Amino acid sequence: MAPRKARAIEVNTSWCKKCGICVAFCGPEALRVNGTGMPEVVALDACTLCMLCELRCPDFAIHVVEDKEEAAARDATAAAHAG
Repeated sequence: MAPRKARAIEVNTSWCKKCGICVAFCGPEALRVNGTGMPEVVALDACTLCMLCELRCPDFAIHVVEDKEEAAARDATAAAHAG
């Protein structure tokens, strides 16, 4: 089974209070804190879609977007194997 891929990691800068929780929970280090204290994506291809950044954000300021084409292909493969 192919690894899941993120199409984007979106940060709502209006909601983010720069706490760094998302960066702290990012195991593959796809995120880092920039010079202004805001989280930024530095390695999108490293994102494993664990969603910990999104789930732990107290301000709902980060959103991980899965690659829809890969998700559809994965779902079709799973359905073919199940039936």
